[in-house]
Amino acid sequence: MSVFGKPRAGSLGPERLIHSSIPEVNVAILGCRGAGKSEDTYTSEETVDQQPILLKVMDTADQDVPRNCKRYLSWAQAFLVVYGIDDRRNFEGCSQYLEIIAHHAKETQHDYPVLLLGNKLDMAQYRQVAKSEGMTLASKFGCLFYEVSACLDFEAVQHVFHEAIREVRREQEKNMPSRPLFISEERSIFHQAPLTAKHGLPSCTFNTLSTVNYKEMPTVAQAKLVTVKSSRAQSKRKAPTLTLLKGFKIF
Repeated sequence: MSVFGKPRAGSLGPERLIHSSIPEVNVAILGCRGAGKSEDTYTSEETVDQQPILLKVMDTADQDVPRNCKRYLSWAQAFLVVYGIDDRRNFEGCSQYLEIIAHHAKETQHDYPVLLLGNKLDMAQYRQVAKSEGMTLASKFGCLFYEVSACLDFEAVQHVFHEAIREVRREQEKNMPSRPLFISEERSIFHQAPLTAKHGLPSCTFNTLSTVNYKEMPTVAQAKLVTVKSSRAQSKRKAPTLTLLKGFKIF
């Protein structure tokens, strides 16, 4: 069983993994011997904030000091550093892992989410490391801090991994290049369509102002001539009639 209390990678068939379009997050679990790690690699399909995620976990098998760090530094997107609250030497070894991760982040100029986890909360009666000490160490390296019991509290452990996934998402969003703002340049186009005088009316010019995206206007020959007659009172004053071309639009 994995730290989630679920079957390991075999639960997801290889065909499903290959063809899956679910985004992936790689998390490496680091810590000295005796911290309660399972020292294995497994995959679990999780749902975090209503979004499916394929969580890949590398549970490293270091003894008392970090070794062969490249295998997880170049692979992981987030790190979970674990110690047993019942073992002070175990806790002191976490500083080495946190320093290695900090150095890697500086070299790559990339921030990696790091969570410090005090395990074996069910062994609180044998506690050698105070919770405040764990919080102080986490604050020193700027990482999140939790205390759990991997063997008794499945939901608490799952919450820690889900927080790691959220941190990875936040980091990805922060590093996502901003989309350029495209502003289309509008050019004014001036059209003049001379109208031939008819019925004794003086000739006039119909002017329109349009943008680049303008509709094709009908030619004068295709336009339908519509005459709007004036009232009798206007006729007595010999007011000119108004001539419109149907089909013309101002936009």
